[in-house]
Amino acid sequence: MQTVNLILDTGNTFHKIAVMDINNTVLEERIMADLTAEVVEELVARYAPSRAIVSSTRGDAARSVAMLEAKVPYVLCLCAETPLPIEVDYARETLGSDRVAAVVGAVAEYGADRRMLIVDAGTAITFDVVDCGRFVGGNISPGVDMRMESLHEKTATLPLCSPKLLGAAPSELGRSTVEAIENGVMEGVFYEVKGYIDTFCKENDDILIIFIGGDAEYFVNRIKNAIFASRNLMYSGLNRILEYNAAKKK
Repeated sequence: MQTVNLILDTGNTFHKIAVMDINNTVLEERIMADLTAEVVEELVARYAPSRAIVSSTRGDAARSVAMLEAKVPYVLCLCAETPLPIEVDYARETLGSDRVAAVVGAVAEYGADRRMLIVDAGTAITFDVVDCGRFVGGNISPGVDMRMESLHEKTATLPLCSPKLLGAAPSELGRSTVEAIENGVMEGVFYEVKGYIDTFCKENDDILIIFIGGDAEYFVNRIKNAIFASRNLMYSGLNRILEYNAAKKK
């Protein structure tokens, strides 16, 4: 039986589980609102993983680790003290595990000799820069849903609106409050992202732009010269961290 790893990535909204081999191939993926012991037991019984990694932005990793430790020989919990296969010029105790996974995954997928801007459009939007295998820092901004919710919750009458797919051309001016909010938020995020891309491309025309996250799909028609990566990039990063630490244990 091939050696496989169990990857558990808990974000602000969903629990994502992937079973991967050592070549970063995703054998199976589950996405759920709540992580259940039954799902973990099912995947362990089917694939018999020899290693597992737990990454959480919610601060609830201990529960997931406890689920796995009795079933998997080696379980790694990603935290500020976890050794990484890249250099990090950032306060590790404040760095989210999702950003760590994305950066390590980008280096693993695209090489340690590149300069990269990684835009992760999720609950928050993060802009992280990697320079030849070294994470040099980044910025964090409110995500699409957070902006929509803020307009609704911080005002008396503005409605709660939903994200929309941007077309190839700029949106027309809104003819209703709903249209004005939808256009304002989506176009605002687009121009914010475009501003970062334009700035970093001026500094280095060889920089690689990588766009990930659940909200990236809304901007695929408008963001040019970027790689729209799948969730596999995050899984690849966590898998790389797991293999790196497992090797150090030998």
